[in-house]
Amino acid sequence: MNEHQLLSLAAVIVLGITAQWIAWRFRIPAILLLLVFGFLAGPIFGLIQPDQLFGKTLFPLVSLAVAIILFEGGLSLKISELRESGGIINRIILIGAPVAWVLASMAAYYLLHLGLEMSLLLGAILVVSGPTVVIPLLNHVRPTSRVASVLKWEGILIDPVGATLAVLVFETILAEEELGLLTLSDIFQGIFMTLLIGSIVGVIGAAILVWVFQHRWVPHHLDTALALMMVLAAFAVSDFILPESGLMAVTLMGVILANQSRVSVKHIVAFKEELGILLLSSLFIVLAGRLQLAQLAHLGWGAIIFLLVLLLVVRPLSAFLATVGSGFSWRERIFLAWMAPRGIVAASVASLFALELEERGYHGAEELVPLTFLVVVGTVAI
Repeated sequence: MNEHQLLSLAAVIVLGITAQWIAWRFRIPAILLLLVFGFLAGPIFGLIQPDQLFGKTLFPLVSLAVAIILFEGGLSLKISELRESGGIINRIILIGAPVAWVLASMAAYYLLHLGLEMSLLLGAILVVSGPTVVIPLLNHVRPTSRVASVLKWEGILIDPVGATLAVLVFETILAEEELGLLTLSDIFQGIFMTLLIGSIVGVIGAAILVWVFQHRWVPHHLDTALALMMVLAAFAVSDFILPESGLMAVTLMGVILANQSRVSVKHIVAFKEELGILLLSSLFIVLAGRLQLAQLAHLGWGAIIFLLVLLLVVRPLSAFLATVGSGFSWRERIFLAWMAPRGIVAASVASLFALELEERGYHGAEELVPLTFLVVVGTVAI
């Protein structure tokens, strides 16, 4: 490792934690500063060049980091919250997510003039929300407890669903010439199988951890290291069995560990929160550092209108349809309709897919990343 690589790696950590501190000090969303710092360090000053720094290991490392972040998010979920808002959470995922996908895809097709394939893929990517953005924002605005519960559960559970949908659309694009388009039935079957495999692996992984902790097969000081090992192992095994099922596996592992009563996991929760901040900060710096000035300069007024349609039409309509008959007040429904920030999963998935599609020469693939980052910034800032 030469001096420039060492400096770049250190800069990622320094910039990430500095952005987090400034955000805390001035009470602004950290994600905005992380993206600004990453953009300045990457395309503006050239301090970090992620593709050269990490090479082909970049996106596998990003995937493992996202797995740990989602596990940490799962640890924050309490089953008791579902007694009050479980029905609406189900409707947001089963009704709201498909509606959001269709409307966002239509907006991309007609406003951005992307091809049908790229429009469907961008719409699927933007279905994803994310606990890494939602939970810090909830700490700032502090809505009613049941609204906060719905947004927190949605932000965590929608990640594996949205990522799976995006993967299926992506694979459809690649296989179109050989196999033809996948049917709607194929897509739902793919999502079901992905969630099923992920759930099975997640349950097994959580059960093993609880069993080991309960019988004290490892010393206390190795608990967090063992938990981290099991999270990465479950993610890798689940993804090996069925691609993208690992997100569901680690999310469910976190939920199970947080809600079982056999062993205490408070020390694991504290460790994962600290690790999650470090990983999240680094990921946004690295991914923002991959942006190119030419990509951002290419975005026009159509992209701004697209963002406004997502904020003012797509999210409100999908949220209102999902909350019909829910018993939520109009103020609560309006808050749900306004709150739909995108986070690290959307950014990482868009970056990965765009890279492969650009290499294959698909028109419009180069716009996926800048559009996704525009939506991430816009949905957090506005």
